Amino acid sequence: MRPLPAPAALSLVVLGGAASAAQGVANSELGQRAGDPVLGAVVNNLGGSLLVLVGLVVLPSMRTGLVALRRGGLPWWSYLGGLGGAAIVVIGTYVVPVLGVAVFTIAQVAGGSLGGLAVDRAGLSPAGRLPLTVPRLGGALLGVAAVTLAQLGRPVGDLAVGLVLLAVAGGLAVALQAALNGRVSAASSNAAGLAVNFAVSTAAILAVASMVGVFADRPTWPGQWWLYTGGLLGVGIVLALLVGVRAAGVLRTGLALVAGQLGGALLLDVLLPGGAGVRVPVLAGAALTVLAVLVAGVRRRAPARVAAEREPEPDGRLVG
Repeated sequence: MRPLPAPAALSLVVLGGAASAAQGVANSELGQRAGDPVLGAVVNNLGGSLLVLVGLVVLPSMRTGLVALRRGGLPWWSYLGGLGGAAIVVIGTYVVPVLGVAVFTIAQVAGGSLGGLAVDRAGLSPAGRLPLTVPRLGGALLGVAAVTLAQLGRPVGDLAVGLVLLAVAGGLAVALQAALNGRVSAASSNAAGLAVNFAVSTAAILAVASMVGVFADRPTWPGQWWLYTGGLLGVGIVLALLVGVRAAGVLRTGLALVAGQLGGALLLDVLLPGGAGVRVPVLAGAALTVLAVLVAGVRRRAPARVAAEREPEPDGRLVG
């Protein structure tokens, strides 16, 4: 399957970002009501894995894609993208209460932008090797500035340097996740890439949950159905990232995801009871992130060929 044109793919990623904002609300609320924040991540991944199992039954492309992967061709580390998603969930669970949402988000986006530049330059994503140009670097910096602007007014926790660096590392992990999942998808199918991501991330989340004793006590499960939609939203988010990375690389895909997250957060603030309403910093940050996506996609014009600049003589010869 050929990649979508970049504008269409990035539009899907923006929608995935909006879904990510809703997913964050559902997962955090579920974890809070159930008694442990990690439980939200567990339910999220188990729900996504259940949908993947359904996909194995009804989607021939997923089965044929997994068969293609079994024949080899990719190095073993290409299948570890799901660890990046698991890492940012676990890091956020323990870092946000100390740093606050604002600092964590800025640090994560900074790490994701740096990681996007690095993995695109190294050619880890299926989009191929993308050069480190002034527009791409400018787009990354604009993305960090946009998120910083959007977080104005949010409470800031203790600025522990180690935890800030850990949040930056989480952003790097997400960039690697997008690149590696994209490689798997390009070698098989988007459905197969989705299956590999959830198999790896769910195993990692369950291992972490077991180690920290999440299952030691019996949780209290709330009855609101929407709290359990994280897995469904997660499937859509991962699919959007797979499409975006193949078409536009990791950096622009990550920036488009952030734009959707800010737009989704703004929409939730307006629609949810007790929401903050329209916040100008978030609106401005979302608009600035869209600009960052556009700037990062600017390409230098290839030098015109000398022959094209010459004018033909009547007998067909070219003269300078």
